[in-house]
Amino acid sequence: MKKTSADERFLRIEEIRVIADLRIMHSKVNELFQVISVLKRRHPEMAIREYADHRMLDEDIKRVDEIYLWFIGLKEEGLKLRKR
Repeated sequence: MKKTSADERFLRIEEIRVIADLRIMHSKVNELFQVISVLKRRHPEMAIREYADHRMLDEDIKRVDEIYLWFIGLKEEGLKLRKR
């Protein structure tokens, strides 16, 4: 039986799904960053607070906080792996 190198092996369906999901995530994070950058550049914070749907803004902040905490966890795990 011939051994194949990592470069020659086929990806399993789960690996393809993870890669596809990560590409979508990268795209959406960049999109969110761009939208927030434009809001910050064009409008003062007080105007955003004045005209925002406050319930929706609170929900957006909560969601971004959850995302941020998830990324911090990933970052910490990455730092632990690098120290090994």
